[in-house]
Amino acid sequence: MNVLELTTILLLLASVFSIINLRLLKLPQTIGLMVLAIGLSISVLAIGFISPNFLETATSLIQSFDFEVLLIDVMLPFLLFAGAISVNVHELLKDKVTILLLASFGVIFSTFVVGSGIFWIVEQPIFGLNNIGLNYVDCLLFGSLIAPTDPIAVLSMVKKMNLSKTTETRIAGESLFNDGIGVVLFLTLLNVKADGVDNVTAMSVGSLFVTEVVGGVALGALIGYLGLKLVEYVENEHVELEVLITLALVLFVAVVSTRLHFSAPLGVVVLGLFLNQSSKEEEGSEKAMGDYVYKFWHLLDETLNAILFILIGLEIIILFRDFNPIYLILSVITIIVVVISRGIGVFVPIKILSFFKTFEKNTAMIITWGGLRGGLSIALALNLPDTLGDGKSLILILTYAVVLFTILVQ
Repeated sequence: MNVLELTTILLLLASVFSIINLRLLKLPQTIGLMVLAIGLSISVLAIGFISPNFLETATSLIQSFDFEVLLIDVMLPFLLFAGAISVNVHELLKDKVTILLLASFGVIFSTFVVGSGIFWIVEQPIFGLNNIGLNYVDCLLFGSLIAPTDPIAVLSMVKKMNLSKTTETRIAGESLFNDGIGVVLFLTLLNVKADGVDNVTAMSVGSLFVTEVVGGVALGALIGYLGLKLVEYVENEHVELEVLITLALVLFVAVVSTRLHFSAPLGVVVLGLFLNQSSKEEEGSEKAMGDYVYKFWHLLDETLNAILFILIGLEIIILFRDFNPIYLILSVITIIVVVISRGIGVFVPIKILSFFKTFEKNTAMIITWGGLRGGLSIALALNLPDTLGDGKSLILILTYAVVLFTILVQ
């Protein structure tokens, strides 16, 4: 099937599922869509027991979507930009140290705790996974892809909570930046695996990490500054031109970052923060971009969100065809480890920062329990090399279990 046909199927599913959710389930939009998509996947798997050919056809159709490419290369830049322009830049700058410390320490700490925990579990004879082929670096890769929260899911939740502006900005900012740091850490570890641990030095790993982070932020800041001057020059009367400019800049930053091996997520987030500034220095003055631009990006955000969560639901067909019952026990253990590591990674920085800053009551608990995972984690898991064999299947199952728990339960 070509791109047009696949897009048509996704939009039709999004429309039909949205109507069913609106009239019957009455769940939050993204959750309702994913629940219905999971229901469709389970129905297909059930029919597949009777008619294997039907399951094979459905599987090939789902694989046609190429989830990791669709999300990371196409959808993620737009979704992150839409999230970034919804954040209050002035509040973010006031609390930048808090946000960056929460994002960086939380992701790195969670990566090593979860990775070490999974490696220990795999090594235990009781689970019978000794021969699955996962080494410590592979387990750290799982830790890095499950550590960052999904800004799309988190931002949609934060908007509906009755939180102070400061706490709301901290949660939103932490989620946007830990996403970029998580991708950088994942790619760094992937490079370590490709080159072999024996051939990797601390200098080379640090250089790669810094290049991704600094390069992405610098590119986003440069294009963001030039883009801000451009939309100020255009003025808000020409809203259709402002929309065209923002679309072009998002794609430009994403493509150039990929070519230069910079972090595209960080670049796009910084771009969005620059363009979301006021046309004058004073806080509360008119935004550089007109209201129509924000409405357009909100619409695009909602549409891509709908498609993303339907894809997450449909992926169950691929992941659970060869499900091993022992994976259910491992999934429960993994979920517990992920939540606890997230909690410690948030509580420690907040405890230290509380000597210098004021935090709303239960902020650490809110950020911990609000640490939803989503499509990015699944896309990164699918991006793992096939040389992992059964180990990749295990990582995919564990990733999907954590994503389901965070979105449907948390």
